[in-house]
Amino acid sequence: MSTPRAALEAIGQLPDAEIDIADAALHLAAIDAPGADIAGARRVLSEIARDAVALRPRAEAERCSKRAMALAELLAGRYGFCGDHETYDDPANANLLQVIARRRGLPVALGIIWLHAAHAAGWDAHGIDFPAHFLIGLSGRGAPVPIDVFDGGQTLDAAALHRLLVRIEGPEAVLRPELLRPMSRREVLLRLQNNLLLRRGQGGDLAGALACAEDMLRIAPGHADLWWQAAAMNRRLERHGAALDCFERYLTLVPEGSAASRARAAISALRGRLN
Repeated sequence: MSTPRAALEAIGQLPDAEIDIADAALHLAAIDAPGADIAGARRVLSEIARDAVALRPRAEAERCSKRAMALAELLAGRYGFCGDHETYDDPANANLLQVIARRRGLPVALGIIWLHAAHAAGWDAHGIDFPAHFLIGLSGRGAPVPIDVFDGGQTLDAAALHRLLVRIEGPEAVLRPELLRPMSRREVLLRLQNNLLLRRGQGGDLAGALACAEDMLRIAPGHADLWWQAAAMNRRLERHGAALDCFERYLTLVPEGSAASRARAAISALRGRLN
């Protein structure tokens, strides 16, 4: 592909199972770190994949907990990937190129590396959309295992998951099955990029947040809520034509209901401004 954004648009047309999640994250990272060493990052990912393949004979017949331990020894031990507790909100922690260079990052960025390694080993792994703290799940022989990649690859039983949830939601938190919902690869990439979108928005960089949303839409053009967000941001920036286009795309995905009625009202108002 000629540019990272062209690559993202191509990824947006792929079935989810065909997405190379780590390479897609590198394209997202290259937009914000154009001078970073993408070839070097790909070499590291290739080395991780090679080493993960070598794990397979040792842990193939083992329970998921043993596979998780093997991945932790590889990624947290040999490669030194860990969570960044000191500068958690640093945008570099959500940029896979910089995460690979620094060997530290946010849970979702580290999780993409873990998923890359698990898939290379031929193991069934997926993201878990846990509130405020991304986890990965490893499936196979025995019960599925949730893994906290930010904490060196610790496996989490129900009690540990509840303690984590209490830290996020308070003492009345109840562990609910939907909190362990498996995520698609596309959803994991959106969660990664949403970290940047939120930080830019909170920092007052609305144009930067919009650019982030537009990149997310390149890989997930069927994500209706993102079209709504992009429309709202374009309208706040007084980019009325772009806002109109986004609301119209939203309506192709959500043609009925109260939100669709609000979108039609917004379209009517925007057309009045453009006339």
